[in-house]
Amino acid sequence: MAATGGVPRAIRRVLKGRACTAAISLLGPQRFLSTSFKASDLQIELSSHPKPKPDPGKLVFGKHFTDHMLTVEWTQEKSWSKPHIKPFQSISLHPASSALHYSVQLFEGMKAFRGPDEHVRLFRPMLNMERMLRTALRACLPPFDKAELLECIRQLIHVDRDWVPHSDSASLYIRPTFIGTEPSLGVAKSTYALLFVILGPVGPYFATGSFNPVSLLADPHFVRAWMGGVGDCKLGGNYGPTIHVQSEAVKKGCQQVLWLYGDDHQLTEVGTMNIFMFWKDQQGALELVTPPLNGIILPGVVRQSLLDLARKWGEFKVSEKVITMTDLIRGLEENRVKEVFGSGTACVVCPVNKILYQGKHYHIPTMENGPEIAKRFLKELTDIQYGRVASDWAQPV
Repeated sequence: MAATGGVPRAIRRVLKGRACTAAISLLGPQRFLSTSFKASDLQIELSSHPKPKPDPGKLVFGKHFTDHMLTVEWTQEKSWSKPHIKPFQSISLHPASSALHYSVQLFEGMKAFRGPDEHVRLFRPMLNMERMLRTALRACLPPFDKAELLECIRQLIHVDRDWVPHSDSASLYIRPTFIGTEPSLGVAKSTYALLFVILGPVGPYFATGSFNPVSLLADPHFVRAWMGGVGDCKLGGNYGPTIHVQSEAVKKGCQQVLWLYGDDHQLTEVGTMNIFMFWKDQQGALELVTPPLNGIILPGVVRQSLLDLARKWGEFKVSEKVITMTDLIRGLEENRVKEVFGSGTACVVCPVNKILYQGKHYHIPTMENGPEIAKRFLKELTDIQYGRVASDWAQPV
């Protein structure tokens, strides 16, 4: 099977016209990976000017960065270079780089947590590596060995381990990023690329604090993703266009956006989070429901973890199915809706208490109902993440 840049021709045909998940179903467990960088080749250059650590109680999300970063360069001609941990620094790019002009760019979001035993742990990191590889192939960026990248990230965290907050309300955010650096204005597959990872200590994602409810603007005029697109991939191009809609939500007194899709106004995601609803279905059975991974939903690591926990509990139905605004409104009118909340790496679990839809405010009784399920999810997940409860989901650094 002929290949160019490590991706076979058959796979390239799929990538040209289908979502990244379809492409990966053909790939299997990296069957066609020809070359990759190796963690054993890692070169480490330590900073001679370490920065002071910020107060864990005053952290603003995404504003502080550690002393070091990981970089790995790739060219079609020479394949992967050796990975390099170096002092945190600016990146120099050619003005025509494909990442700047055509959004040939993707990223991941992960966290490391310091437990009461002082051990630092990652939460289900291989799920992030798998999603990053899927997205890279969809963006026509070169494949890499997931385990090797994860080991490089572990070593980067080990170098900057003193930056992991000594706090059960803060963590170390990890941002792996992969960009095309093709120095050309042609719209084509990049023959140059850069993979890098930066770290930063973070507190609560929302300015309102941890686990405070948010209000949502649900406006069907705005669409986050569509069938046949890349909504199920973590591409930077999925996020930039949402900033305007977020601004519109704030103007109308809302904090986040509830993204709708289709003529029937299906609920898809909330802000940059997956969405969940806990209610009684029309037959009166308790049910946790979230939209299915149908190509427009990002397969979130926390999303999967909530589903796995709920199925392990076995106390109510757990469904991945389409939910429309009509379904939600009818459920509210019939007093069947108990909780609505978002989930994501940055916020973990975020309750929703109000939705503005077609000029009308709908109160969601999430907080009045505890919220029993959302709080339970938050406690069980954070107990695992901080090592208070033993679990194979928490991987030591």
